[in-house]
Amino acid sequence: MLILDYNHPAPIQIGQPVFVPLYAGVRAGFPSPADDFLLKRIDLSDALIKHPEATFLMRIKGHSMAMAGIDDGDIVVVDKAITPEHGKIVIACVDGEFTCKRLFMQDGITKLQPANPEYPDLVFKDEQTLEVWGVVTSCIKQY
Repeated sequence: MLILDYNHPAPIQIGQPVFVPLYAGVRAGFPSPADDFLLKRIDLSDALIKHPEATFLMRIKGHSMAMAGIDDGDIVVVDKAITPEHGKIVIACVDGEFTCKRLFMQDGITKLQPANPEYPDLVFKDEQTLEVWGVVTSCIKQY
């Protein structure tokens, strides 16, 4: 199970915008100088956060979501204002522990699915509690 290292996430505090240049045409293959030009400057909080009062960040611990592009040490942006639906990646609290998984809700079955075949699905028993804290909207990586 992927456990997150924050017990009580807090909403993001929005201050002054942080504008960062956004360039277009950056290739991951062979470089082409003709494609490198500034499109505009964007505010990261505006680009990543739609509901500031309902958004928080959590740092991921573990590898169960690696095939979804969420790796150990990444920071995810989580929005509590978005309705959790089948197929969405969520932050959930299961029996008092946080986890990041894909929400499965079909045919009366609810479970949390990892994005790594080395980890089992979390299937709920009657005595277990599942509380979805929010939907993951972005993943921030640091190299």
